[in-house]
Amino acid sequence: MRANIGIVSGNAQLASWLVFKRLEIQSVMDARLGPAAPAPAAVESEVLRRFRSFAASSLRRGDQAEPALEGIRVQERRANALLAAWSDAAAEVAGDESEGVRQALAPLITRFRASLRTTSGARRSKGTPRAARRAVSAAIDRVADAFLAIDADTGLIADANPAAGALLGIDRDALLGVEAMGFVPSDLHDAWWTQLDAMTEGAEARRFETRLQDRTGAAIALECSITRFGTRNRTLALVLMRPVVRTPRAI
Repeated sequence: MRANIGIVSGNAQLASWLVFKRLEIQSVMDARLGPAAPAPAAVESEVLRRFRSFAASSLRRGDQAEPALEGIRVQERRANALLAAWSDAAAEVAGDESEGVRQALAPLITRFRASLRTTSGARRSKGTPRAARRAVSAAIDRVADAFLAIDADTGLIADANPAAGALLGIDRDALLGVEAMGFVPSDLHDAWWTQLDAMTEGAEARRFETRLQDRTGAAIALECSITRFGTRNRTLALVLMRPVVRTPRAI
């Protein structure tokens, strides 16, 4: 018997279901994201709250009202990744009716993203000019090894490539603005901060072996190189990571 039968039989029913299941959907999303899940007080959580309100209102009334995004200032790529993660979580909770839920949410997510893109806060948070940003992103994406750009002062992830997302089990855009130490075992936090501090004092690349943990907490042994990259406003640690392959000893 399907526990969720009938939730997409009408927009009003789906709206009520989304409200009723909001905590379960949040729990599933948090489990999927692991350390990359937004904190309750984070601006990304407020974005998701406003999307839920927008979706429920639109489904109930069938109107074309714009989402309420006043005062929102968010990293657009991370916000988009979190919206996708929330939709995936809602589909998982829907069980047999997952595809119907995805189809109903898709146009709402598209409208919400379009409104988010045009807000002044989202526009300012993008930083570098669009053409330069695309060129840098394309270059990063072509790197085969996992790549993270980490703010040396805050420890927040400023950029990542798809290989890093695959390594950690999370969409790479969902990593943006997340504390890198969330993926570092607690016993290695001091060692990582030591590497970051040393990197800020010299231009030469540093190489070391370490461990990270993916979204499930599974350990990953890595060979890393870390290079300093200074901008006008901050210093970034550019970290390239490659899983360590141990050759079995001959018997």
